[in-house]
Amino acid sequence: MHRQSAKKHARADNKKRIRNRHRKVTLRTVLKQTETALEAGNIETAQELCQTMTSLLDRAAGKGVIKKGTANRQKSRLARKLNALTAEAA
Repeated sequence: MHRQSAKKHARADNKKRIRNRHRKVTLRTVLKQTETALEAGNIETAQELCQTMTSLLDRAAGKGVIKKGTANRQKSRLARKLNALTAEAA
């Protein structure tokens, strides 16, 4: 027989898992959109999506969904690609 507190933890863990999975899916979706905008050479859209992606990564890292270093690495790579695109266009 399971204790009542174990049942409560199981329910809370399930809610957290669903919430974290939604955050990760959102991250992947915005990342793909950003990569597509960068490859297409659409600078304005890419800049907006990079800002959104940075915000999402920071929030996910703060909530413990992804590690802080992973968020920083992804932000750095996106910034590098965006800077290369803007330098190429100028």
